[in-house]
Amino acid sequence: MQAEPILSHHSSVYSIVTEQILRQLESGVAPWRKPWRTEPPCNLVSGKEYRGINPFLLASQGYGSRYWLTFNQANKLGGHIGEEKTIRDAEGNTRKEKPFLLRYYRVFNVEQTEGIADKLALGNAAPRVASIDQCEAIVNGMPNAPRTEQSSRAWYRPSTDTVGMPSKSLFNSSEEYYSTLFHELSHSTGHASRVGREGIEDIAAFGSESYSKEELIAEMGAAMLCGVTGISPATIPNSAAYLQGWINRLRGDNKLLVSAASQAQKAADYIQGGAL
Repeated sequence: MQAEPILSHHSSVYSIVTEQILRQLESGVAPWRKPWRTEPPCNLVSGKEYRGINPFLLASQGYGSRYWLTFNQANKLGGHIGEEKTIRDAEGNTRKEKPFLLRYYRVFNVEQTEGIADKLALGNAAPRVASIDQCEAIVNGMPNAPRTEQSSRAWYRPSTDTVGMPSKSLFNSSEEYYSTLFHELSHSTGHASRVGREGIEDIAAFGSESYSKEELIAEMGAAMLCGVTGISPATIPNSAAYLQGWINRLRGDNKLLVSAASQAQKAADYIQGGAL
């Protein structure tokens, strides 16, 4: 396999990442809405879990192992990279696809290598069991949590720093309740008393640029917390319109994804501050 050339411009990386996500959206999948039922992807050598946009990119590749490594790391472990993964689209067309990270090098899943998985006795990623108790612990342990009140719908109001939520009994499941609450709590981290995000006051300006970015931050932040607790994200109403909306927004701003994922990671980390 020929090595991928190093990318020299940040704009190239943003474009590549955006195109990867756009392909998934166009196939009917929002990576931040896809349940993470296994352990999160991590680097085989360092043991560190990937953060920001990287888990969404790597977990959606379809490999059974959570372990990833660079070309050089594979060589040092006495293995080599096998064939690329073959992707077949709805029309029956196929293409070879290689995963990557935002830093200027590619990473490969252990399943793409030969001579490493067997030698190190690496199994596939362990399935996660949904833990409602863990959801509750994260919510109760959030530092400097916003005020909450019962409402007919879910929302976050920056002006009063308040989260509104319907009664848990009105949701189809406890998982749907907590994934929705994680979304609103992710919004609340934008308040100046917490992480702080520019434009959080404009969250009510539906359809605006700042609203779109803030909504993506909350979507990804909630997905990260759902991944930690093993629960499924809430069902998407009118999913076709939802997906098309994100396709349109991302085509207009190729930096939106990377920036939103970085801020979503900060939001998820803050919310877990009392439970880590």
